[in-house]
Amino acid sequence: MMNNLVLFPILVPFLGAILLMLLPKKIILQRTAALIAGLALIAVSLFLVFHVKQNGITTVNIGNWDAPFGITIVGDMLSSLLVFTTSIVLVCVIIYSFYTIGKPREKFLYYPAVLLMIVGVNGSFLTGDIFNLFVFFEVMLMASYVLLVIGGTKIQLKATIKYLLINVIGSGFFVVAIGVLYSMIGTLNMADISQKINALHGTNTGMLSVAAVLFLFVFGLKAGLFPLYFWLPGSYFAPPIPVLALFGGLLTKVGVYAIIRTFSLFFTKETTFMMPLLGILALITIIFGIIGAISYYDLKTIVIYNILIAIGVILFSVSILSRESVTGAVYYLIHDMIIKAALFLIIGVVMAITGSSSVKKFSGLMTVKPTLGWAFFIAIMGISGIPPLSGFFGKLLIVEGAFSAHEMIGGILVLLSSLFVLMSLIKVFTRGFWGEKSGHLTLTIPYRKMMLPVIILLTLSVLYGVFSNAVYPFIADAVEPIIDPNVYIDAVMKE
Repeated sequence: MMNNLVLFPILVPFLGAILLMLLPKKIILQRTAALIAGLALIAVSLFLVFHVKQNGITTVNIGNWDAPFGITIVGDMLSSLLVFTTSIVLVCVIIYSFYTIGKPREKFLYYPAVLLMIVGVNGSFLTGDIFNLFVFFEVMLMASYVLLVIGGTKIQLKATIKYLLINVIGSGFFVVAIGVLYSMIGTLNMADISQKINALHGTNTGMLSVAAVLFLFVFGLKAGLFPLYFWLPGSYFAPPIPVLALFGGLLTKVGVYAIIRTFSLFFTKETTFMMPLLGILALITIIFGIIGAISYYDLKTIVIYNILIAIGVILFSVSILSRESVTGAVYYLIHDMIIKAALFLIIGVVMAITGSSSVKKFSGLMTVKPTLGWAFFIAIMGISGIPPLSGFFGKLLIVEGAFSAHEMIGGILVLLSSLFVLMSLIKVFTRGFWGEKSGHLTLTIPYRKMMLPVIILLTLSVLYGVFSNAVYPFIADAVEPIIDPNVYIDAVMKE
């Protein structure tokens, strides 16, 4: 019975979204129900984390069809931690939305769309079936289309068309990739696929390489990996800040998770070129992210390009596939979900006060709102990997893993990326927050209420860094099935 707990992170937002669709015009009820659903999701996700810690990988076979014949939902420590982090980001974004998203958007099913997107995100983290990974991707994407276009501004409509076209193409290739793999292996259960690929013993590896390239294309498109990131800066610039915080904190991370899960299970033994290719593309992603981040003076654009840098750092460490590097990748992945959401919410407060995200149009914010200034400074230190904040420990492990694997160029580039991230954001801090007060500043916003979710996320980020030793056993459990896929396979195929 306790195994059914793994279904709750999908069912809670799903049922919440259905309930909210019945109350489209009752904004207070919508807000209350969305917040209750978010808090319930935190509770069940946290319980799942400790359940997996105590009892190991938890699986549920839908309809009592044993794996690999039925649909399997799998809660290992990696997926459980990501679901828990997602629920925290969700609650903070919902609270922030109360004061920023606006009643016109709230009346057009904003909260149900948010919860449905979380259904897709959590389902992607928890599914043990490659076709249902596609299904949950589509649920996530359909909800994101609504969130991207809701409000109907011109910039949103233009971005939505681009985002829609790119993801329709990606979804088509996803189906093709699944078809190629199924034609070779004859199963959709990811643990069973891994077993049968291991049994190939060097035969038919040509088609397996084709499938690997297709999956890298699909998931790289979702994650923003070079050269497939071209759609991301424009599309992410368009939506309102709460939606951008969800997109920046969660959506690209689903693509990263999909790469980690499928490549560790399917493609590490029979395709020798895939992990080096992933590492090269990840390093190029870091370089282009750095170029974009240091080239702009628009705060929103700078942080969007910093998403690319983080994606590159995480995937480079995954490509090494040592215990140390993957531990750093998982640790840094969770850190980045929290800190990116916090940064985008801070940008929303700045835009509410100044009317712009361009640092050329305002200065002296520190004299007006010192709390905002110091919150932004802490976020900069966290995202740059300054000890003892949360970005430091993950990057330290990533760099150590790179040097241990003799990936000197990659390790040095990861170190330099921290410097460039700091440069890209510190210029905003010195120019926008220090100096004489200038620009049209609006001080009538619900400032304290908007800052509450920012403070929550920043506090969690600081605690995540300071108490890294306490978190480490959970991260180690998350890494184990990636380094040794047999742990995952045995848990799923135990029947």
